[in-house]
Amino acid sequence: MTTSTAILQLICPDRPGLVSQLSGWVADHGGNILHADHHTDAGAGLFLSRIEWDLKGFRLTREAILLSVDSLANKLGGKVQVSFSDQLSRVAIFASQQSHCLLDLLWRADNGELPMKVPLVVSNHMDLKSLCENFGVAFEFVPIESDRKEDAEIIILDLLKKYQIDLVVLAKYMQILTGKFLEEFSQVINIHHSFLPAFKGAQPYHRAWERGVKLIGATAHYVTEDLDDGPIIEQLIANVSHRDEVNDLIRKGRDTERIALARAVRLHLRCQVMVYSGKTAIFA
Repeated sequence: MTTSTAILQLICPDRPGLVSQLSGWVADHGGNILHADHHTDAGAGLFLSRIEWDLKGFRLTREAILLSVDSLANKLGGKVQVSFSDQLSRVAIFASQQSHCLLDLLWRADNGELPMKVPLVVSNHMDLKSLCENFGVAFEFVPIESDRKEDAEIIILDLLKKYQIDLVVLAKYMQILTGKFLEEFSQVINIHHSFLPAFKGAQPYHRAWERGVKLIGATAHYVTEDLDDGPIIEQLIANVSHRDEVNDLIRKGRDTERIALARAVRLHLRCQVMVYSGKTAIFA
């Protein structure tokens, strides 16, 4: 039987004794630590910590845990987040016409490989409707017109509220989210078919082939208003050669896209990603 755990993520100014203070707080309330990962960024003067402990026998209720860690973070001058492993995130997947990333995520969620619920898929095309119906997932078609993009985003934001979505995953969604959308809903992960920061924007495989690269890759990252410039979560590469044509790069690239995106989503769901100073620390 899988135990229910609490996961604490803390970022605060670095100083001596922080590991002892955090582990002591867990121990003082009867907690058994299962995982503890820490990192000090000397250049930024920051301490990052992820601690996961068994809730069985822990003497604080979940509500009390939240209040207590907020108080602890205030004393340390930092920011804290607490999650519980048995509270599955509700994830909406956005896709356009390509199915490989969407199908992979739905399959992994369906068999329990990704700890999430997927109640909603949003698309600006109808191509993927039957695929979603096969998984019993609601499919919402929201067309995007270039001169009425904000109207479409209002509809999408209403859908996210209706389905109580915690995280959006862009699985080959060939639309750029506006800054206004991201102000309303910022928890968004994207897959880019390039080993960023190389070949940002459209048709990276074509440009990579023209340059004769020997490695291609895919990058999963958090979405920011700056195109393809958000904090990177996961990257994966594949070898190519002079014998490969553009279609070969695309075929190999799809495999890297699927795996990189699935890994990034899992890391996020497991609260193993911490974002600071425009980059990430991955406690995997």
